[in-house]
Amino acid sequence: MHTTGATQPSRPILSRFETAARHRAPFEPTLKHPFTQQLHAYWTERRGERCAPERADIDPADIRRILGDSHVLSCDAGEEARFRVAGTKLCARFGRELRGEPFASIWDTDSATAMADIVRIVADEGIGVVAGASAQSGEDLHADLEMLLLPLKHNGRIGTRLIGSLAPLTQAFWLGMWPAMPLRLGTIKYVAQDTVPTSVAGLRAQHPAGTRLTVIDGGRL
Repeated sequence: MHTTGATQPSRPILSRFETAARHRAPFEPTLKHPFTQQLHAYWTERRGERCAPERADIDPADIRRILGDSHVLSCDAGEEARFRVAGTKLCARFGRELRGEPFASIWDTDSATAMADIVRIVADEGIGVVAGASAQSGEDLHADLEMLLLPLKHNGRIGTRLIGSLAPLTQAFWLGMWPAMPLRLGTIKYVAQDTVPTSVAGLRAQHPAGTRLTVIDGGRL
């Protein structure tokens, strides 16, 4: 016997990426931008039980919505981090193609020094970082952005590739129209598995004036 009633709405078919986005890691409420949250959710899903996913595990088709704000860095031993891949929106914000440029080239002098240490920590310690950044073009045009940086494995080694995103928290009309000046680093947040790595603790005295360093302990990134 069949009963009639209201037709039940069909459930949308979720991609692997969208499904992963529904299972947030404990620290994800600290991620403000949806693209930051989505990239971290995808990274977490692709990682599984490993400390980090392989570079080959990252399929651009899975994260096509956020590719324009994303980047991949190469961090080969003894060399400074460089953009290996840079999204079109990211390049437009600085008015040039960023591929092959040092990652430090988009940060002001003080921030670039701290960012070099941050990149080294993400690569060496296998932990992630989320940070605020401020952009400026001229005297009166400002915008706040959020950066996420996560380790990848490449050829079996962790940290030789990093994946990240850099997305504006507000829709500043001028971003992409006029080149942004080098970014100023803001609040820095690390996620450590059990204890604060010594290298992270050492950064407390090195990060630029006016920034705040926070370590979120006990979470598994």
